[in-house]
Amino acid sequence: MIILAIDTAASQCAACVYDSDKQAELGRAVLDLGKGHAEHVMPVIDAALHDAGLGFASLAAVAVNVGPGSFTGVRVGVSAARGLALALGIPAIGANALEALAAQAREAHPGRDVVVVTGNRGESLAYARYDAAGGPVEGPLLGTATEITAWLTGDPVLAGDAADKVAGSAAIDAGLAAATADIVFYARLAAQNAGGPKPVPLYLRGPDAKPQTAFALPLKDA
Repeated sequence: MIILAIDTAASQCAACVYDSDKQAELGRAVLDLGKGHAEHVMPVIDAALHDAGLGFASLAAVAVNVGPGSFTGVRVGVSAARGLALALGIPAIGANALEALAAQAREAHPGRDVVVVTGNRGESLAYARYDAAGGPVEGPLLGTATEITAWLTGDPVLAGDAADKVAGSAAIDAGLAAATADIVFYARLAAQNAGGPKPVPLYLRGPDAKPQTAFALPLKDA
């Protein structure tokens, strides 16, 4: 099965083409943008397909990082994946950033549980624990570094861009320090989870933007 994987949930706008039967990456394109994913996601997808020497007609599924991450970035990726899937008549498959980071960390530390902690807000870090086989143990949840440290048991590998906040408190070595996994891990997870539900954004916390009410006009009586 040829899978197109998309990730726009963090600073990168990334896509890769993956052959799940051969377990081989065929092509990729990655831009480190910070923002502006909506304008670049389709050119990045085109570049990944060109690198693989394939067209859209070759695709059997579309995988996407559903978050947690940037609210706008997550929406861009999920919308692109679902739109392409609808247009091509193929399934869209979601994989969350925490399980993808755990999968990548597990390659470097086989046989151990992985705890992933991401985010830049000390009061609301996203975290989850996965066992040595990749199965979810607990999470995704939100918590402070102190709460996550108190929750830790055993000797897991810590991964994620906020892992150092927990590792320092818990005296546990941090592994992969990144906000998102390499794009190929989303394709691999999609191959394992084929047939799952359509991807939906995983936000965990509410949006920062709030409706403005200071200038609202009072409603007239009917």
